[in-house]
Amino acid sequence: MKLSARIEALPLEEPFVIARETTTEAEVVWIELEHNGERGYGEADPIDRYDETAESALAYLEEVESSLGNDPFALEEIFALLPDREYAARAALDAALHDLCGKLTGLPVWRYLGLRRAGPPTSWTIGLGDPDEMAGKAERANDFRSLKLKLGGRDGRDLERVEAVRTVWPGLIRVDVNEYWTLDEALDSIPQLGELGVDYVEQPLPAGDPAGAELKRRSPLPIFVDEDCHTLRDVAACAERAHGINIKLAKSGGIREAIRMAHTARALGLGVMLGCMVESGLGIAAGASIASLCDHVDLDGNLLIAADPWPGVELVDGVQLPSSSPGLGVRQEVPSPR
Repeated sequence: MKLSARIEALPLEEPFVIARETTTEAEVVWIELEHNGERGYGEADPIDRYDETAESALAYLEEVESSLGNDPFALEEIFALLPDREYAARAALDAALHDLCGKLTGLPVWRYLGLRRAGPPTSWTIGLGDPDEMAGKAERANDFRSLKLKLGGRDGRDLERVEAVRTVWPGLIRVDVNEYWTLDEALDSIPQLGELGVDYVEQPLPAGDPAGAELKRRSPLPIFVDEDCHTLRDVAACAERAHGINIKLAKSGGIREAIRMAHTARALGLGVMLGCMVESGLGIAAGASIASLCDHVDLDGNLLIAADPWPGVELVDGVQLPSSSPGLGVRQEVPSPR
């Protein structure tokens, strides 16, 4: 198989703020795998939090090209030979191989995997901001059934933010603290969030915080962990500190690992959420293909960018539906001449 890859920039519609950072542009890596005249595509969305960048992902892909062999269906054999690092780059390879296999068999990836097409509705993410600003964005979220609010402002106004949104939004609200509460802050805030109708809290404590088990025991709302859970080997430990896990392909290394994580979480009695980074439709298509395995879905990354260069995933009644075309079912749009 022949591999080519390049870095691309995805400008956002507006700045996206979380507790750790503000993003105005996402750097991703697009890859193409060619085999017998057919091409499969994938996207790497490196996460700074885990010391991955577009440049390090590109370097990894260049390093492993000679190890890919010539059988796109031999996924287990291929990934067993690759260095166990740079998970966003591995996710791009995994997606491109699934896209290629789907096209070679004439099946969309979700059907190739034996899954249902539709998963749960996606949340719409509202970045960290002043309470009135967040409420204003909630008022405009008419295409969605649930909101995810970014918290962790460390300014004493997180509950105010949720209260402001609740005055204009009658539907489901989830919150994501991105590791920015202490145990005392979480124990004080979570009961009040419950009174406001919040249905779960994502990553309130720093990853690895020894107070995680105590918070799980005392929290009146379910705790889902994100930064605590990267790959399959993390899932069992998460059962001690959370009620559910947030799987992201860019963290796990792709579709194959994400499916293993979902089934393992179920066996341990954990809820399963599927998340994303700021991604184009190419990255979201890979996640949408396995969304039916999950209880909660947060796949709005392609809706946060100014223009999606890989259309094909369709938002229908709040659900991000993968295409019924073979493979991932997305095609890159050529920019119109200026």
